[in-house]
Amino acid sequence: MEQAVLQFPNIDPVIFSIGPFAVRWYALAYIAGLILGWRYCVHLCRQAPRFMDPEALDDLLVYATLGVVLGGRIGYVLFYNPAYYFENPAHILQVWQGGMAFHGGMLGTILGLVVFALRRGINPLAVGDMVAAAAPIGLFFGRIANFINGELFGRPGDVPWAMVFPNGGPEARHPSQLYEAVLEGALLFSLLAWLIWRTDIRRYPGAVGGLFLAGYGIARFTVEFFREPDAQLGYVFAGATMGQLLSLPMILAGIAIVLWARRRPRMTEDA
Repeated sequence: MEQAVLQFPNIDPVIFSIGPFAVRWYALAYIAGLILGWRYCVHLCRQAPRFMDPEALDDLLVYATLGVVLGGRIGYVLFYNPAYYFENPAHILQVWQGGMAFHGGMLGTILGLVVFALRRGINPLAVGDMVAAAAPIGLFFGRIANFINGELFGRPGDVPWAMVFPNGGPEARHPSQLYEAVLEGALLFSLLAWLIWRTDIRRYPGAVGGLFLAGYGIARFTVEFFREPDAQLGYVFAGATMGQLLSLPMILAGIAIVLWARRRPRMTEDA
C-alpha cells in the first residue's frame, strides 16, 4: 500500500503588506522571541541572587538584538555559503530572505552581553546565565518561522508525519524544523527553568550558560541526523554536517563550563 503523506500547509510567509512594506512571520518570530525573552529576564532579575537592576535590561536588549541579528547573518555567510555571498555581497543585507546561523548569533550575543556587562560593572557570567535561560524562547519561535517558510526541512522519511515541502521535491520529508522547536526550544527551556526554580544553580555563575551550550549542542547534533544538509555544503567530514561539527565544541565547552562553575564560590545576594 502506498504511504499516505502530509502536504505542507503552505502558509504565506508574509502576514500582511501595505504597499512596499511587508510584515513577515520570520521577523515576527525574532520580535516575539526577543520581547518574551526580555520579560522572562526581568522576572529573573527580581529573584535572588540579584546582581543587576531590571531597568538595565532595556540596554541589554539592544546589545542582544544587535548580537543576534548581526552575528546570525555573518555566521550564515561565513559558515554556510561564503562563495555565494562573496560573489553577491549586496544579498548579505537581505535578511528577510532567510539565512541566519544560530552559532553565529550565539557568538554575536555573547560578545554583546560581555560588552554590556563590562560597561556596567556586572559579572558577565551571571548575565550570560540569564540570557541563556531565555534563549530557548527565541529558538522555539525561530524554528516555527523556519517551518512556515518551508526552509531547513528534513531528509526523506517514512514516518506518518512526513510531509512534502514545496522546495523539497516529491519525497515526503521529516519536518525537522518542528523537531528543533521541541528539542532546542520547549524541552531545553523547560529543563533550564526547572533547574533555576528548583535548585540553587543560579548561584554558580556560568552553570546555566554551560548547560544551555551543552543542551543546545546535543539537541542540534541529534536533529541533524533528520535534517537535510545544506545543498551547497552537503556532508562536510566523515558523514557529519556543518551543524554537527559546529555543535561538538559547544557540547564540550558547555560541560567544561558547568564543571568549572560548580567548583567556584557561590554567588551571594549582593553579588
